[in-house]
Amino acid sequence: MAVLKRILAALCLLAAGGVPAAEITVAPGESIAAAVARAAAGDVIRIERGRYAENLLIDKPLTLKGIGRPTLSGGFEGDTIRVVAEDVVIDGLIVTDSGDSLLEQNAGIYIQPGAHRAVVRNCALAYNLFGLWIEKANDVRIENNLITGKRDYRSSQRGNGIQLYNTTGARIIGNQISFVRDAIYVDVSHHAIFRGNKLHHSRYGTHYMNSYYNLWEDNDVYFNRGGLALMEVRNQVVRNNRAWGNSDHGIMLRTIQDTLVENNVVAGNARGFFIYDAEYNTLRGNLVVDNIVGMHVWAGSKNNQVERNHFISNREQVRYVAARDELWGGKDGNYWSNYLGWDRNGDGVGDVPYEANDMVDRLSWRHPMMKLLLASPAVQTLRMVGQQFPLLRAPSIVDPKPRMRPDTEDWRNWLGKHYPGTR
Repeated sequence: MAVLKRILAALCLLAAGGVPAAEITVAPGESIAAAVARAAAGDVIRIERGRYAENLLIDKPLTLKGIGRPTLSGGFEGDTIRVVAEDVVIDGLIVTDSGDSLLEQNAGIYIQPGAHRAVVRNCALAYNLFGLWIEKANDVRIENNLITGKRDYRSSQRGNGIQLYNTTGARIIGNQISFVRDAIYVDVSHHAIFRGNKLHHSRYGTHYMNSYYNLWEDNDVYFNRGGLALMEVRNQVVRNNRAWGNSDHGIMLRTIQDTLVENNVVAGNARGFFIYDAEYNTLRGNLVVDNIVGMHVWAGSKNNQVERNHFISNREQVRYVAARDELWGGKDGNYWSNYLGWDRNGDGVGDVPYEANDMVDRLSWRHPMMKLLLASPAVQTLRMVGQQFPLLRAPSIVDPKPRMRPDTEDWRNWLGKHYPGTR
């Protein structure tokens, strides 16, 4: 029976025209493009350490394998590598010096429509306009690459580190991206996984729109203007990420529905979370610590489940702009480090609800100079009057079951993680 199976397998291979992949070695002074031209589909082109000044077009299924980190320079014209075939693998190369035309979207590696299942791994993409441009190519894998942009250009004149447009099934895993416009730009791309990436020193760590059913997990996003910006999306899982030291927001949730945001650390940002027009989402187990504003919530953000989060040492825990109260923590409650209530029965839950904002908070947002008087008897009296007379009370986030203790002491490790020069 075993012999018969081997014979059948061999017949199937012959019927499919399968032949063993050949290896072609390119040494310094030789042409990679010439090796690509004479290679057959499925061959492996081994590129030895050296510097190669070429613009490559990969038009058949091949593997480009760098030996000792060879450098491929595009000479500041066009794309350094353009992939037009399916099943291309690029592994272990330094890819540099693309052109700088934003109109033509010049990239270190451009994966054009139809080049499905491309793999780019263990590469360094340096001083390209766009690091990787991936358009209408499904099931790509971008793994363990170092991507840096043209850091001497102004932010608006740089390209993005990884640009995904109209793709399905991408796997963006273990990359480090910096000094680009947006580290990862995603538009109309679904069923993707973004895991274990480090995104820093860019405009946005992630600029992300019109994309559904994706997973964001275990990414570090720091020292950007904005961290994760998820906009006009639904059905996301945003889990175990760390967004810290960004000069504006850590995580933006804008026009977003049916999304789970859990167990993230959001620390040392100007605004930890910026939540705008967000409905029917679950925010659970997040650590929001040492931001200027812990959560900025407005524009009809309601019907969200907000449970077992920890709001610790934020200058303002929540800045809430709306016409009516919003209930958070109705099931399990959240921890608020500035809660002044008590727990007479010792069940770990405060006996009086927590209210995030009052009339004095609202006035100080509208008239910032009022903050100079916050410690004055007149302002403290105004705060007390607002509590006693409902007609003067401001709409607020209300937590009926505030937790008396945080679930973890790890929050202390996230104090002081601020953007350089902001405090």
